[in-house]
Amino acid sequence: MTRMLSPNTESIGLMNEVSEAKPKAESPQTNPSGPLETAIHTENLCAWYGDFQALHSISIDIPKNHVTAFIGPSGCGKSTLLRWFNRMNDTVISAKATGTVRLNDLDLLSKDTDTVDLRRRVGIVFQKANPFPKSIYDNVAFGPRLHMKLRRSELDDLVEWSLRKAAVWDEVKDRLNGSALGLSGGQQQRLCIARAIAVGPEVLLMDEPCSALDPASTLAIENLIFELRKQYTIIIVTHNMQQASRSSDKTAFFFDGRLIEFEDTERVFTMPKNKQTEDYVRGKFG
Repeated sequence: MTRMLSPNTESIGLMNEVSEAKPKAESPQTNPSGPLETAIHTENLCAWYGDFQALHSISIDIPKNHVTAFIGPSGCGKSTLLRWFNRMNDTVISAKATGTVRLNDLDLLSKDTDTVDLRRRVGIVFQKANPFPKSIYDNVAFGPRLHMKLRRSELDDLVEWSLRKAAVWDEVKDRLNGSALGLSGGQQQRLCIARAIAVGPEVLLMDEPCSALDPASTLAIENLIFELRKQYTIIIVTHNMQQASRSSDKTAFFFDGRLIEFEDTERVFTMPKNKQTEDYVRGKFG
């Protein structure tokens, strides 16, 4: 059975952690003497929307407990790949894919895969914050109520833990019963992150999570990403090269539906192997 985050286990021990800005440091899973542990294994993934091929033979191993940035010009396939990681493309009638995508023992592309459980294990935060038209409390409690059997006190603890991990607890603790739609854009985005982590995912996908936010809210999200990587594998799609260089450990550059380069972020931005990558990160196109 898949591990679920519960206030009786991991969450209680972390209840008092408060996210704060910290300098860049090595990822917790970095192992100088051997390869990184893989969270998502992708091999020869091809994807289509009708007759249009959006992805061409993508092979990439996403490292566990690292932040991986997907960069590239609009239409290059990075968001399409992200959406296949938790089968969001199932909602697109014309979408289809071949190849291999695995999360540990789970075949993500199999018709037999329980997509409800998959989306619990692989959460996603979208470009535009999408809180439910419910209270702040009920937004975070929605997933745990669906997937877990918790007493009210346990649910209260989990909601608080999730909001603390998302660095928004201090701003909302006195209005948990108020509408989530009354929060600012940055607060709504952090609430959506709290909602995603409340069910104990293994992987957190972020599709342009800061594109609609002001600089202060963007900094808060980037600091939050740094903290969350200690517990989750994070993949972020971004057009912001500065954000990719600040926030990620690994960077994958895509162009025209193909993976051009995948290396440590520092190397991609300072010593890229591919001329196309160099031109993109230096702003010559895109």
